[in-house]
Amino acid sequence: MAAESVLPTLDSEVVRIALAAALGLFLGLEREWSHKSAGVRTFALISLAAAVFTVLGRDLLLAVGGVLVVLQGVLLAVKGLFEADEGLSLTTAVSMLVAYGVGALVAEGFVLAGVTVAVVSSLLLVLKRELHSFAWGLTREELRSAAEFAILAFVVFPLLPADPVDAPLGATTIAVELRVIWLIVVTVAGIGIVNYAIVQTYGSRGVAVTGFFGGLASSTAVVGTMLDHVRQRPEAASYAVAAILLADAAMALRNLVIAVAFTFSPSVSPLFEAILPLGAVIVGSVAVAGLTADWSESVEMRLESPFSLRNALVFGALFLLVVVVGGLAQAAFGQGGLYIASALSGLVSSAGATTSAVLLYRGGAIDGTTATVAILAATGASVVVKAGLTAAGPDRNVAYRVAVYSSAILVLGGAAVTALATV
Repeated sequence: MAAESVLPTLDSEVVRIALAAALGLFLGLEREWSHKSAGVRTFALISLAAAVFTVLGRDLLLAVGGVLVVLQGVLLAVKGLFEADEGLSLTTAVSMLVAYGVGALVAEGFVLAGVTVAVVSSLLLVLKRELHSFAWGLTREELRSAAEFAILAFVVFPLLPADPVDAPLGATTIAVELRVIWLIVVTVAGIGIVNYAIVQTYGSRGVAVTGFFGGLASSTAVVGTMLDHVRQRPEAASYAVAAILLADAAMALRNLVIAVAFTFSPSVSPLFEAILPLGAVIVGSVAVAGLTADWSESVEMRLESPFSLRNALVFGALFLLVVVVGGLAQAAFGQGGLYIASALSGLVSSAGATTSAVLLYRGGAIDGTTATVAILAATGASVVVKAGLTAAGPDRNVAYRVAVYSSAILVLGGAAVTALATV
């Protein structure tokens, strides 16, 4: 007899009931370790009861069991009020209801969902101190930023149409994927939030963190910080140059992530062509930065806010405008028009120009090589902008070195594109 016909599978009711009990026991471990009124046995039995009621197919019985679990949790919570060491223990009461839900999910056949709920719930229980410390350490501005980001990611995004929207512009019609544009806005905003946390934690430990992670969110902010640092300490010119180059590397890496991650689509192949030229910019920038400074230098960088709803909306509008301009330029002037539009857009937002090229590629309007050249044009324009900003700084040596190194890096990226085109 074949092995698969003998061994039990997840389709077996016995296996699902046993798994439900095991997940309940898993949820109860932290409560038992914390010496709460309900521990491993109680949680395992609660999940087991939910699984049994689900397998029996008695909806009324399942509902009554849920009500009893809620009542039991309420009683335990109230009991805690009369115990000096306990207090109102709502966490245990809610955890019991979650265990009941996990048992029902697994018995119904939603095994992956049940396991996910159990694991996430257990993490929330175990990380109690860390989560409380994190929440108590938030400023009002950071809390507001988190709420605004949640609105963008979980409220606005689902409301946007999933299919491309045709935008008639005179004799030309452009297909605009609003969800993809907004997803990129959310992604860039998320990168900014992560960057904010890293810079706030490690920013004073070196220009590597300041330049690279600061550049993920705002390379202009990095340039401004470095110029101010040089104005106060002229001997720190080499660190300023290194930080600006690392900001270039971070910007190119962000564009590369957009180019590759958002082209995983059934209709097109991932834009792997962008890896070589953008990788050359990234590696070249990092290599030069590594050779131009002594990394024992420490620089303080201050970011005002992790996220701004207003800035996100502006970026979203800019992305949309860049997509439309890029589509019109490509339709009217072909590849040359697209490259010019990408370069001009990159002066303001290389991420927006990259988005435009990605969406045109996803829609089949351009091929992979054309999209890669357009993205590199936008990336190069952003590098030029930072070099131009340093020219207005107090130190001619910094401006000269940034201009020379930036030119060399752009030549390296251009050579990579040429090599790619000849393959």
